[in-house]
Amino acid sequence: MARNPLSSLDEEQFRRLTGVKRETFAAMLKILRPAHKKKKAAGGAPNTLSVGKMLLLSLEYLREYRTQFHIATAYGLSESTARRIIHWVEDTLIKDGTFSLPGKKELVKSDTDIELVLIDATESPVQRPKKNSANTTPARKSDTP
Repeated sequence: MARNPLSSLDEEQFRRLTGVKRETFAAMLKILRPAHKKKKAAGGAPNTLSVGKMLLLSLEYLREYRTQFHIATAYGLSESTARRIIHWVEDTLIKDGTFSLPGKKELVKSDTDIELVLIDATESPVQRPKKNSANTTPARKSDTP
């Protein structure tokens, strides 16, 4: 049986790879495993990846901002399969509610101070050459095949 490569990582390396602590990863797995059993109880082909690898694939996508194509290639999957896995993991964790953020109404009701961080993401115009007739070479209709 193949050895789990995550077990050889210390806490800091695990956090750097996945973006979450081991305890959080284990809590996510506790939610995903029963949901996966329920999904597969209806039938269907067995998955290529284990539930742990599906979670790792999703966390890598969220953490590293790699394209789904690159992640799918690394795991030996098609791009559409990687997309389905990522959406299934996200949707399952959101539906559980353990990892969801409080809504706007909850934040307004709370007595805690809210600190806002603004990120300037304004668009900058790109300088491109102007199109005019001097820059283009007209072709005669008789010269084109």
